[in-house]
Amino acid sequence: MTLVCVDIGSTYTKAAQVDVTTGALIATAQAPTTADVVDGVLTATAGLDGEVVACSSAGGGLRLAVVGYEELISAEAGHRAALSAGARVVHVAAGRLDDAALAALRAAAPDVVLLVGGTDGGEASVLRHNAAALASAALQGSSASVRGLGGSGVLSWSVPVVLAGNAAVRDEVSGVLRDNGLPVRGADNVLPDIGRLAPESARTAIREVFLEHVIGGERLSADPRLKQWVRAVTPDAVLEGVSVLARLRAGADVPGVVVLDVGGATTDVYCVPDPDAEQATLGREAVGVPARRRTVEGDLGVSQSVDDLRAAAAAEGLTVGADPLSLGEAAATVALRRHLRAEAAYGSGGAGARGVGLVVLSGGVFRHADPGAMDGVVGRLAADRGGAGSVLDGTPVVVDRRYVLAAAGLLAAEHPETAAGLLSELAR
Repeated sequence: MTLVCVDIGSTYTKAAQVDVTTGALIATAQAPTTADVVDGVLTATAGLDGEVVACSSAGGGLRLAVVGYEELISAEAGHRAALSAGARVVHVAAGRLDDAALAALRAAAPDVVLLVGGTDGGEASVLRHNAAALASAALQGSSASVRGLGGSGVLSWSVPVVLAGNAAVRDEVSGVLRDNGLPVRGADNVLPDIGRLAPESARTAIREVFLEHVIGGERLSADPRLKQWVRAVTPDAVLEGVSVLARLRAGADVPGVVVLDVGGATTDVYCVPDPDAEQATLGREAVGVPARRRTVEGDLGVSQSVDDLRAAAAAEGLTVGADPLSLGEAAATVALRRHLRAEAAYGSGGAGARGVGLVVLSGGVFRHADPGAMDGVVGRLAADRGGAGSVLDGTPVVVDRRYVLAAAGLLAAEHPETAAGLLSELAR
């Protein structure tokens, strides 16, 4: 039995034909991503046999806004749940939504709003207020004269909502949103108690909303085959693949894994740390520490975001060449520096530099580069004194030249042995 695992990216659509029985990678192919993404999938898979299963980050992936109760508690918990779902967090709002906050939310143009707030049975007034504010905006959203929103038309107020706040008022809040025309998907509270983060239910709901409203809509394609093929947003699939890789390295002296995935529109950093280092951080913060961590940098891409990448690199004091590999190196450096700064919020022991025994470089600019040139990239990253060097210096670094992380993530749930087989070469 063979499956064709497809990653629909913002720039290229990549396909891998996999023998599910043996775990062998039979063939790979790619084609430019097209305006109607199904056309690109058909081109990339034309010479491959098997049922298509896919993930997608076309159009920059899933754009998600988080609306919460208080920045350091509910909003941050929602933010981390969103990242674990593979979403690109484009906006975080905390506290009661007023006209200005609604305008900022509208300008962010999210695909989905994650609405959180309060522990179970705790404070509920802010969650109620924010639901009412979103509902009011939805009721008036078809008019360009919505008070305080500027009439920009950027955000359709039929944007779906994942509700993952205080369970005591879940039914009430869902009713307010639904009665005013907003699609609502309920989930368990991301912060049921102070000090306990529970993102998995929200993560599942975000994935379901993505599949139903983004993939099932017509933004990427009106062809019904797209909804049949796509199982996940690409960063979610890659995160699953990284987790499989970390489990394969469980017996290593230092099993933790960091992956730097440089794309045309974004650069993603994934961190699955040493479980011992992970455990040492638990209980030190109100929000807690998720076991798998990811940051996405929407201004660090080597094609669609190249101007923003150059500006970000300049702000970090980096000089960037004109060739694709230099751009990829700059994107990886800035993204890892930012990731480590974000990791500092997890407290002592939270930095990705702890418990990392393997670094994987992924993305077309690395995959197609000359091995000698890649040695130079790795050496400069390891020597970076702005933060990246703390992870790469003295750590084994490999390039995902076969581009199997996304494919392994797509296969992990139903074919775990096949997924592990695909990653065995990287795990060595």
